[in-house]
Amino acid sequence: MTDSLRKDALETCKTDVAATPEEAHVKEAEALASAENAAGDGNGNGSASAVAIPKPGGFDFNKFKSKRADAIANVDTLQTGLPISSMSQAKDFVRLHPDEDFYWSPELCFVMVPIKGAKRDSLHLIEEDLAMLHLPSGKVLRFRLALATKPHDSFFLCRIPTRNLDNKWNQDNIAGCEQAKTLWTQATSRGEECIDGYFVQVARDPDAFPEPKWPEQSLSDLIDRAFAGRMIMSEDHPALLRLIGAKQSVS
Repeated sequence: MTDSLRKDALETCKTDVAATPEEAHVKEAEALASAENAAGDGNGNGSASAVAIPKPGGFDFNKFKSKRADAIANVDTLQTGLPISSMSQAKDFVRLHPDEDFYWSPELCFVMVPIKGAKRDSLHLIEEDLAMLHLPSGKVLRFRLALATKPHDSFFLCRIPTRNLDNKWNQDNIAGCEQAKTLWTQATSRGEECIDGYFVQVARDPDAFPEPKWPEQSLSDLIDRAFAGRMIMSEDHPALLRLIGAKQSVS
């Protein structure tokens, strides 16, 4: 204890004139103990020899917390490789883009190509001249594609019939696609009822699902991405060679 602290403690005791000798003795002892503690760590909580050791900081996961969305604000999400299906294959309510001029294609030509190791044949685009030159007409599929979506922006390219329009299945399909421009529409096959065609129904509540947030990409760009590597534009394309049974080079 420093002399100054000891002196202050004794002076405190002396100023208490009303205390008895015993009380004064007790107060003097308490004052001296308080002064010693103060001299020890400056806070009255430790001895002169105690040294405060800072504890190491624990792991703070907030430093690594994800705070941002995947997409950059005000930037449209790039759609790549959209699936192709009919309205009935969607097995859900769908909407088709209302702008038929820009988001419904003209009639296009397609073929189904067997792929080694795959359970299902792969749909390919094909130039009509190549198809007519090398393939029987029965192998060539013709239909339109339109940008479509299931609820909550689950986009796909919807097949729209363009041939055999007197067929009940195709008639119902087209009617459903037209209706889906403005209403959430679902087409369900009636084959199990031994009835030709689809049961076309609209959602009970028009606002049951949010309005689609249509991508700004052009339809041609969406189709180009969806059929990347699956467009037959030359006579030596492996897919065409497979269809006509021609030997393919191993190189």
